[in-house]
This record gives sequence, structure tokens and C-alpha cells, in this order.
Amino acid sequence: MKKIKIGLLPLYIKLYDDSMPILRERLEPFYKKMTEKLENEGFEVKTAPFCRVESEFTETVSKFEDDGVNCIVTLHMAYSPSLESVSALASTSLPIVVMDTTETYDFGFDVSIEEIDYNHGIHGVMDMCNLLRRNKKPYAIAVGHCDNSDVVRQTARLVRAAVAAKNLDGSSVGVIGGSFKGMGDFLVDSKELKKTFGIKLLEADNHELRSLLSSVSDSEVAAELAENEQKFAKGEDINEENYLYNIKACLAVRKWIEKHNLDAFSVNFLKIRDKTIDSMPFIEACKAMERGIGYAGEGDALTAAFVGAFLKVIPDTSFIEIFCPDWKNDLLFISHMAEMNYGVADGKPILYNMPFDYNDTARDTVAAYSRFKGGKAVYVNIYRDEEGFKLGTAPVEMVSVEKDRLQNQMRGWMKPEKSVPEFLKSLSEHGATHHSFLIYDGNVDMIKFFGKLIGIPVEEL
Repeated sequence: MKKIKIGLLPLYIKLYDDSMPILRERLEPFYKKMTEKLENEGFEVKTAPFCRVESEFTETVSKFEDDGVNCIVTLHMAYSPSLESVSALASTSLPIVVMDTTETYDFGFDVSIEEIDYNHGIHGVMDMCNLLRRNKKPYAIAVGHCDNSDVVRQTARLVRAAVAAKNLDGSSVGVIGGSFKGMGDFLVDSKELKKTFGIKLLEADNHELRSLLSSVSDSEVAAELAENEQKFAKGEDINEENYLYNIKACLAVRKWIEKHNLDAFSVNFLKIRDKTIDSMPFIEACKAMERGIGYAGEGDALTAAFVGAFLKVIPDTSFIEIFCPDWKNDLLFISHMAEMNYGVADGKPILYNMPFDYNDTARDTVAAYSRFKGGKAVYVNIYRDEEGFKLGTAPVEMVSVEKDRLQNQMRGWMKPEKSVPEFLKSLSEHGATHHSFLIYDGNVDMIKFFGKLIGIPVEEL
């Protein structure tokens, strides 16, 4: 995955250089320390001299743009008058994340007077944010002590959300077999996808897929088979003919994705025979998400595109569907036919034969099933109500499970912060669709910032 570039902008005031130049001896190492903390989050960080007056801000922001940074992170080294920075920040197309932090942790009754000079940038943050808001410049803010809080991790999440928003605009989504007939909640036509989100929709051509299927060589099948033997465990004797054909089908879909440089795709399992790929490519859907390609089931191009936008910056993202309530344990069972991001699997996926009885033309297939790993996450749903498109989101936890009886099923157990009845009620009161996605180590704030950047209201579910 290509590293995200951050421009770390240090805000300062010329008055202090004129009257107290000694402050630099401690503040510049602090700036370097925060640079290293962001680098440790996996970013490439572009640094700059302390900016004090309008011309310096203009020059630095311009250089960040020329350097191809994806996001500007501001860091107040002290108070900085907002009218010096706001013109450059409000006019740039780059997203802004404000990291509101200071060096001293205990600023209590015994603090020395000298510490004031090194720790009062927070009112500069307030000054700047007021001007950004008045200039209608979207921004997000992470707050906390530099060492004794998760402010750096908060900042990292917000930066990734900003890049995900950029990824969505101009993304390409392919659909094999159109949308599942009768499912209306996620259905959006190609014109609206393009107009609202900048998403380009490609409907698969059956002649092209037939040609790609024919182009898959025996050596490519053998290489994929060898990879699968390392990647999967076997739950039973596998039907070799169906398995080898499925590998060809999966590779044909992969060639199609690569040929059209798709960012996401979806397959309508009822229509695969119409497209001459008569073995449902479940394994490729899972592997594609693991590679950073978005996916959603049943021709859902909208959710697939959103999954793809986040996968490029947060690999632990997966398409999910809420299947069954566990009323007793106050959990929700998460599943789908055989699709999940293998990158969030709890252990090796297990290969099983999969009878395919959903139409009379597609052959039986195989799937590699797994369980979602445990961990904190954020649940996200893109839906449309009477006012237009909305993003619904909620903090959740995927439950760690030692053993279960559903080995030949994609599965996971999700615990929302609300009780299950309250959460399900909220979902349907808002009008959420039955397709969603999950971002591990994500939070509601990052989804709110993402929504702000793409112009879509965000509702907490």
C-alpha cells in the first residue's frame, strides 16, 4: 500500500522570535518528536519551518501541494494569529486535520511559570478553527496529550478518512450480472453514482468475460492452486473438477478487475451464468478485499465503492451483512454467502464444497470460510432517505470467539454499544440498507469527517 503523505504545518508567532528566541530550543525538538510519532503511524511526513506570517504560510502550503501531500496536519507550537494562516488554509484543496496537543502533561497547582510559554497553543487552535469554520473550510480535530492519550492515533484515523474521501471521487466499480432483482435499498443508477459521488460504473460484458475465462492458462491455475494450499485449510474432500473450474473463474474476474483498473466490484450470484462465469467467485471476492479492492454482494455498486475507498487506506475493512439477532447474548450475527476480507479473518480460512442451488445453470462451487477476528471497530452504512444520501455509523466490537460450530459459514458476532433491540430499531428508523461495512480500529469521528468531505450528512445509529 502506497504511503500517505502528510504535510505537518507548525504554527507560530513572530512576536516570540523577536522577544523570546530561546523558546525555539525546546519547541523545535518537540516538533521533531511529533513528526516521528506520525511517521510511526505509517505516514510519510513532509516538514516545514515554523510559519509565523501570512507569506510563510502561503509558501509552505504551496510547497505541500507541489510535494503531493494528501493532507495537512496543523500543530500549534504556541499561539498563532489566525489571520496569518487562514487565507492559505482556506484556499487549499487539501483537507485539514488539526492536532491539538501540548508537551507538558501535568499542568497543575505546582507547575512552574516557564511552562506557560511552551503549552498555550490551544487558544491558537480555537482562533484558527473559528476562521476556518467561517470560511467554510472543512476540517477535523484530534485532541489530547502528546504521550498520554491517543491523539496521534486519532489524527491518523482522520487523515485516512480524508484520503478515503478523495479515493471515492473518480473511483470505478464493476458489476457482474446487474443488481439483484427486487432489492431496492442499495439500488442506485449509474448517472446518480457519477453525479453524487463521482463513481464510474462498469457493467460486465459477457463476451469479454468469456474471452478472459478462455485466456486463463494451466500454469496460472496451478500457481493459484499452490497459493491456496498455503493459505487455506481443508474442511473436507474437495470436488476437484468444481474447484479447478472455480479457480479459473476467480482468475478471469481478477483479470477483468485489472484490465479495467477497477477500485471495487460486485457480483449478482443469480446472474453469473448469463455472464458465462458459472462458478460463483467467492474466493476472489475475499482475496480482492484483502488486496484493497472493494466488494459488496448482489450487484451493490454503492457499498462496494465505499468499501474500496476505505480499503486503500485501512486494510482491515470488510463488507458485512447483519444476518441474525442473538437476543440472549445481546449480539448480532454477521454473515453473507461466502464473502469477507481475509485480512480480518481469525486464523486460516477453511475450504469447503458449496452446493449452489440458487439457479439451475450454475455449477456447484467451493468457498473458503472464516470467522471475523475480535476487536474494536466502527460500523458504517450508506443509505438514502427522503432527504437524500446519508451515512449511518456506530461504534461496535467484534467479539473474540475461541470455538463455534459454523465452520462452513462466513461468521462473526458483533456487539454494538446500544442493546441489540435499540440498535436494530435505530437502523431501520434511519432507513439503513441491509448491506454495510466494518472498519477495525475506526471510530465515529473519522466517519463524520469523511462525510463532511464528501458532502453527505452522518447520523449516529
